[in-house]
This record gives sequence, structure tokens and C-alpha cells, in this order.
Amino acid sequence: MITKLTHTCIYVLNQDSAYDFYVNKLGFKVHTDAPMGKDARWLTVTPPEQPELEITLFPIIEGAMFDKETVQTMTSLIRKGTFGAAVFTCKDLLATYEELRSKGVVFKKPPTKEFYGYEALFLDDSGNWFSLAQINS
Repeated sequence: MITKLTHTCIYVLNQDSAYDFYVNKLGFKVHTDAPMGKDARWLTVTPPEQPELEITLFPIIEGAMFDKETVQTMTSLIRKGTFGAAVFTCKDLLATYEELRSKGVVFKKPPTKEFYGYEALFLDDSGNWFSLAQINS
């Protein structure tokens, strides 16, 4: 029986830029940053209050995982903002929204009242979009 999820993946166009975005803008903590082949590294980050969940910032590069055509297709789709990768939660959406905007995070949707609480949508530096939510308790 499966007991929990320990790692999930977000495909990124540039690991250095993704590192800066997730660590310096979103405030995530680096869990692992180790060389992995000639052009990439195993880079995982964790939300500050959820250190048991590692998010792998996985580069889309040609090699063992992806052929040239796949890299081109995935890169195009990510840049178009067609991947909705996750829902992140916070305790105070309005304050978090203002903090992230001041750090240069781009929002596709400002804080809006929804049936489950409040939500805003933002993009990472690659073009992946995320929901940022304050859930009703």
C-alpha cells in the first residue's frame, strides 16, 4: 500500500533561474543540490512548513530522459503557460500576494473569493502556473 508522496517534479527551462525563483522569491528551502550528468543537477526544494515534500526542479534538456523533439514540445508548452503544476497554500493570501508581487512574481489572477476560500494564480520563471490559496477552515 502506498503511504505518502515524497517527491514531485516541476519541469523548468533553466535550473539556475528556477533556483533563484523558488528560493529567493517564494522562500522555499534547498534540500538537495547535487551534480547529475554534464548539463544538469538533482535540485530539490521544500516549502518552509513542509520539509518532507521535495519538489524536483527538473530541467528539460536533451539526453537520457528527453529527445530533441520532446524538449522542443515541452519548452513551447511551458512557455505558453499551459502547465498548471500545483496548489500552494498560505495563511494570509493578501499579505503573501503583496510580498510576492514586490519580489517580482507575476500573477495571472489577483486574489479572488472562491467557494473554498481565496485564490490567486501566479507564474514561475519558466511559465508554469500555480494556484496560491487561503483555504477556509
